[in-house]
Amino acid sequence: MNAQAVPELQHRTVLLDEAVAALDIVGERAGGVYVDGTFGRGGHSRLILEKLNAQGRLLAFDKDPQAIAYAKTIADKRFEIVHGSFAGMRAALAERGIAQVDGVLLDLGISSPQVDDAARGFSFRADGPLDMRMDTTRGMSAAEWLATEDERTIEKVIRDYGEERFAFQIAKAIVARRSVEPISSTRQLAALVAHAVKTREKAKDPATRTFQAIRIYINQELEELEIGLEQAFSVLTLGGKLAVISFHSLEDRIVKQYMAGKANVPQPDRRLPIRAVDLPQPELKLLSRIKPSDAEVAANPRARSAVMRVAQRLKGAI
Repeated sequence: MNAQAVPELQHRTVLLDEAVAALDIVGERAGGVYVDGTFGRGGHSRLILEKLNAQGRLLAFDKDPQAIAYAKTIADKRFEIVHGSFAGMRAALAERGIAQVDGVLLDLGISSPQVDDAARGFSFRADGPLDMRMDTTRGMSAAEWLATEDERTIEKVIRDYGEERFAFQIAKAIVARRSVEPISSTRQLAALVAHAVKTREKAKDPATRTFQAIRIYINQELEELEIGLEQAFSVLTLGGKLAVISFHSLEDRIVKQYMAGKANVPQPDRRLPIRAVDLPQPELKLLSRIKPSDAEVAANPRARSAVMRVAQRLKGAI
């Protein structure tokens, strides 16, 4: 898709001001290098560019071809978009001669344009092809995966990535239905799940957890998050900031545990004759945990589950 064909689907950037403020782009830091690991429709990137001075630089990543096309409408020499996952940021930076950056922002999950475009297959609210790929130029679609995967694996994915207690029943129903006809549309899958789920959570569609699980698995979101966090840490300069916005408990748990692991270093027995200089030092400092304000959630209900964790690479780290 070329830049002229980018669909005009509304997107409200979650925690826009808070996320960019967390990167602390002031003073000398305004001339630094920053990474926006999930460009989306560029809300965070545009505000970062406003904060940078003439020497500053921003490298953004996205797997979605539509997001890439949209990013190419930004005519700013300080900005570059990479078609790929933030899990490859270290190599992408090295290719550009960049060893360290002053801040990394990761806004996880899917964007409103992806959800609202029925042709992408992310949502059960409108009928469309069961695709769910963030990068539509490669990989297996959700329909292709459901047509070929064994029942046990489908059950495990829906249970582990969707935290769905009816995973067994849903997987069994999927395998039974595909023997009769292909499961190729979002409405087909949503109806099948609704029939298999015996009780429903209040105000939540019974297909919500299954669609989440399949999307996460198809796009390898949790695996890429684990890699991306380590890569982000490895390229952060001393004092650099890492801000991560999560939208569900699986993501947030990974972020929380990773940051805590770098911040809370086990200390040896104080009775041992170890010099203070030789004691293990924390590599990250936990700065904040921020949720959207009531006003933001009222204006954008999709922000209600968001949580941002911010950490800083410590001066003493090596």
